[in-house]
Amino acid sequence: MKTYRTTPLRRLGNALFGPALKAGLVPPYALLTVRGRTTGRPRSTPVRVMTHDGSRYLVAPYGAVDWVLNARAAGEVTLRRGRWHGAFSLVECEPDEAGPVLKAYARAEPVTRPYFDARPADPPAAFAAEAGRHPVFRLVEA
Repeated sequence: MKTYRTTPLRRLGNALFGPALKAGLVPPYALLTVRGRTTGRPRSTPVRVMTHDGSRYLVAPYGAVDWVLNARAAGEVTLRRGRWHGAFSLVECEPDEAGPVLKAYARAEPVTRPYFDARPADPPAAFAAEAGRHPVFRLVEA
């Protein structure tokens, strides 16, 4: 499994991706905004909103990065895409719920596959075993 590193190129890509999300140009992505756990200031990052079995989820393919830690501390986030925006509370999923979502995410986002030990062809149980390293949050409208 590859370890995630925030590089200057990735920061630049996220900075350029933000305005495109605000304009509503890149579904199924959205701009996640969450209150910083130490500063209290809003922090934003692009995320893919996964839909699985009628529910919406946020997946942390790179592990417990800053947005995950901030979201856990705040318990709520705002998502924005174009003119649409919504406030959500978060429910962190148990491995049995997270496994199928992680599998679907790995299929939908090939660029994140090196960060998983499980392969897209593996059963959901293989992804459930990785749920501790890749948090999954179910979105609940606030």
